[in-house]
Amino acid sequence: MAEKKRKRCSFCGRSEEQVALLMTGMEGYICNECVEQAHAILREEAMLPKSDFDMKELPKPKEIKAFLDEYVIGQDEAKCALAVSVYNHYKRLMQRDACEDVEIEKSNIIMVGSTGTGKTLLARTIARLLKVPFTIVDATVLTEAGYVGEDVESLLTRLLQVADYNVEEAERGIVFIDEIDKIARKSDNPSITRDVSGEGVQQGLLKLLEGSIVNVPPQGGRKHPEQKMIAVNTKHILFICGGAFDGIEKKIAQRLNTHVVGFDSVQNCMHVDKGDMMRYIAPQDLRSFGLIPEIVGRLPILTSLRPLDREALRNILTEPKNSIIKQYVKLMEMDGVALSFEDEALEYIVDVAIEYKLGARGLRSIVETIMMDKMFEIPSSGEAVCRITREYARVQVEKRQVLNMALS
Repeated sequence: MAEKKRKRCSFCGRSEEQVALLMTGMEGYICNECVEQAHAILREEAMLPKSDFDMKELPKPKEIKAFLDEYVIGQDEAKCALAVSVYNHYKRLMQRDACEDVEIEKSNIIMVGSTGTGKTLLARTIARLLKVPFTIVDATVLTEAGYVGEDVESLLTRLLQVADYNVEEAERGIVFIDEIDKIARKSDNPSITRDVSGEGVQQGLLKLLEGSIVNVPPQGGRKHPEQKMIAVNTKHILFICGGAFDGIEKKIAQRLNTHVVGFDSVQNCMHVDKGDMMRYIAPQDLRSFGLIPEIVGRLPILTSLRPLDREALRNILTEPKNSIIKQYVKLMEMDGVALSFEDEALEYIVDVAIEYKLGARGLRSIVETIMMDKMFEIPSSGEAVCRITREYARVQVEKRQVLNMALS
């Protein structure tokens, strides 16, 4: 019996045993290596379309802020800073390949605000609008190289995954580093132990923020010598950092407490809003909190998010496209139930949220507590209408408070 004819690549002649993948055509075959080589040739000859930007297509800063306004209540200062930075990032990418006399450098951002003010929500919302790879990473899992945890280079692994491992696209992207305050220097006092999850991580981040060629593990995690790395140039990657910096208000108050000796010291003293100390934040406050000067210098744009007042909390409940009340109305609508809240019930929810001091996250916790029994009973009861009153909301919240006191 004649030997079965082997399948071979019509371009390079290698058999299917010698390549990873052999694709079948009408009258021939092509292997994966020939496809990659053809792709490289086409890109080199500029025959493939490049992902350049047209100024007419770019969203302007006001358009970016208007989009953010649909999902995030308040925080106009932070929205403007974010919109301008993203718009300038696009323009920098357009100018990157041109022979210009002036080279535009990137301006990384750091957003400071207490928990529940909308730092992460701003990042997630703007990701929907962007035309470049965008990812949100967490700084709490990072440790210094050689210790249990993840290396700083793993921050770029997620960006590569979003860009489908297209290095050129990843090098145009934006990375949001959340919980940046958790890697603050633990203490100024010398210690026999290394600060592996604090100052050590900050030192490792320096090269990423400034811009350098970094070897990134494709699957994340720890690096080892035999692992295949992907080289990524971070020169054009925009980094946006966010953190609560809990307790930094004391650092700001200490800096502002500069009394002038004399009878007119009170008149010359600047009026300070003690309820919103974050608006007076300065780079030296970040240094006092525990960020090393090199990190602060690589985050030139510093913006703060205001604490949410009563009006803002009330609007967050009902106004945004993804508001908390609209989400629960949709959930009940899927069971054929028309859910509504009385205005007095919404006011009570805001009162409890202010008492808890958890910002917008506190609102979801309170509404979840109020709705838990209804969401358990209604799908089986056959009710068509559900109206939440202030009295019902108060009873549910107080019942949960009594239960928590009993458990503690």
